[in-house]
Amino acid sequence: MGNIPANYVEKCYAGWLGKVIGVRHGTLVEGWTYEQIRDSVGEITDYLTNYRDYASDDDLNGPLFFLRALEDYECSDRLTAREIGLTWLNYTPYEHGFYWWGGYGVSTEHTAYLNLWRGMDAPESGSIATNGKTVAEQIGGQIFIDGWGLACPGNPALAAKLAGRAASVSHDGNAVYGGQFVAVCISLAFVEKDIRTVMEKALAYIPEDCEYARVVRAVMAYRDEHPRADWREAMEYLIANWGYDKYPGSCHVIPNSGAMALAMLWGNGDFSRTINIGNMCGWDTDCNVGNIATIVGTLVGLEGIDPKWSEPVHDFLVTSCTLGSMNLTNLPECVRFICRTGYRLAGEEPPAEWRDFVCGKDTFDFALRGSTCSFRTEKTKAAQEDMLRHDARFFSTGRGSLRVTLLDQDAGEARNVFYKTYYHPEDFHDSRYDPFFSPVLYPGQTVCARVGLDEKSIPVAVYLFADGHGCAWEGEKTVLQPGKWIDLSLVLSGQPGGRVERVGVRVEGLTYAHINRLYIDHMNLGGRTDYQLDFTRETEENWAKTHTWLLPHREITQLARHRGVWTLENGVLYGQNGEAYTGNVTWRDVEAVCRFAPGQNGGFLFRVQGAIRAYGVFRDGECWSLRKNERGWREVARAEKTNGAQQTLRVRCVGNTITVADALGKTLMSYTDAAEKPYLYGAVGFAAGEEQSAFHSVELREVAE
Repeated sequence: MGNIPANYVEKCYAGWLGKVIGVRHGTLVEGWTYEQIRDSVGEITDYLTNYRDYASDDDLNGPLFFLRALEDYECSDRLTAREIGLTWLNYTPYEHGFYWWGGYGVSTEHTAYLNLWRGMDAPESGSIATNGKTVAEQIGGQIFIDGWGLACPGNPALAAKLAGRAASVSHDGNAVYGGQFVAVCISLAFVEKDIRTVMEKALAYIPEDCEYARVVRAVMAYRDEHPRADWREAMEYLIANWGYDKYPGSCHVIPNSGAMALAMLWGNGDFSRTINIGNMCGWDTDCNVGNIATIVGTLVGLEGIDPKWSEPVHDFLVTSCTLGSMNLTNLPECVRFICRTGYRLAGEEPPAEWRDFVCGKDTFDFALRGSTCSFRTEKTKAAQEDMLRHDARFFSTGRGSLRVTLLDQDAGEARNVFYKTYYHPEDFHDSRYDPFFSPVLYPGQTVCARVGLDEKSIPVAVYLFADGHGCAWEGEKTVLQPGKWIDLSLVLSGQPGGRVERVGVRVEGLTYAHINRLYIDHMNLGGRTDYQLDFTRETEENWAKTHTWLLPHREITQLARHRGVWTLENGVLYGQNGEAYTGNVTWRDVEAVCRFAPGQNGGFLFRVQGAIRAYGVFRDGECWSLRKNERGWREVARAEKTNGAQQTLRVRCVGNTITVADALGKTLMSYTDAAEKPYLYGAVGFAAGEEQSAFHSVELREVAE
């Protein structure tokens, strides 16, 4: 037996689900005082609003993407604060999205990011010596930390070490201690049974005399000295002795940590009670409730989370990092990544029953108890909506399937069960933190699904829909027999004329049926992309303002804007002073053709793994310059530029060798990257300098090495 708990995967799912629930639960009253919530909302027992779909949030961006430092650099306890700081630069768009950009010296994250951008390394970027005590001790040191605890199950010492380094990128002092405390609580929650024990043990990993430890112990002491006191009495004590008026800045860590300790103690291991108290305490509610929901969710497991919290989430999650294809995900995929990291960090292999799930055998795998992978059905004329539920009894592989109950289906009526592979502004309840997307399914790829029935024969087929032009595709129709499992497939060939928006299974009714029930065991999206991005087909979309500290923003479909000004005019993409990316970050060996009119320092980017990890071909005077981005571009090869305003470049990337050719296929330059870790996969993108560049189209085909 290894050191990783046997129930690690499901506990991790419960913890991450808790995080998403907590952030969603606290968002509506974020920044409200205890008195405002008490007087205007009263007792909170459920979500305060019914989100159409919950947009990206800083509390969810940070835990997922900062943990990627272990994947991009070294998956060991030797990972440094500097490397985690580089991860900030790689996955964070420049001064928009991801977290609060409240100004240098005001927003701690904004301050630290600009320090990093200007060349400073972590931990200096977040230190008190650099930024001052007020900025350095705001709450962000702990709100982004959950991933480190989830990746170190039952190993609090490692959680404290890595969380301390991660928090120090942007924070110092008590804010770093807060990050360590929360990460250790999560780590301990995998192996302990009692929340008080978790908190007591976690305090041993931060200095005994620090302000953070003092406020947590003060709330504990109040609980012990007033065993019959209501939590509201404890909150009055906290406000009087540790309130916002005692600490500078807009969102100091100490008052909020006191509210978290209070909610966990009076919640006493009850998930619902804990997050409701946390919300009613006020202050930074989404951050506080997100952290305590991760801790208690991990502690109590899936069985301790009421479905009234989990079902509205429906495994749905979007983020707002620099790479659009990474921004559309789901909770099981997040858990897969975290657990894969956790096992690697511990030097262990996943157990046999979880190996296929953790190692990513299937794109959509319903192994996790209660999981739906955010699949949907289209609204129908039925009075009652169709239902999607996890089923742990009827499955072909793994540990479960998705059970789809189709209600009142007429003879000949087709209904679609699908996963959305692209999103638009109208899909969301709001647009916090600038979400933007690139598709996760492309022409040339193959969709495979294993489906089954427990009763009644019905025709089924793979189904695809592309937005923009309203094109739909349907694979070969097969009559599915009760008690049988069959494999369906469809190759998306040719150019669809739009972004692929949905992929799933179409179910056709043979006769009127009160209920048709379908099971999806798993679904895969794979195969080699053969794709054309033509900007005459793309549009600009308006994302409305939803928070006082956020500005409205316009995004171009399929494009992930890192920085600069990007517009569409007459079917041409124009850029200035920045970079933008598109495509799937998983693309490996490719041939790409870009048609563009580059201004000075304009270029075509490929193998893009983020804002500081990519290759690109740039116009440099009358020459082409092949460059590699390693927190800054450096030239690796050079060639004479062909004449003409509009250029066509052909780029071939196979293994660690890059070849650049002109429109006729004549090789202009070739480069083999002999670095220890060359970039072997990534999306594509566009770069523009001070002089405007114009981009017309990109064709990309994945090739066999």
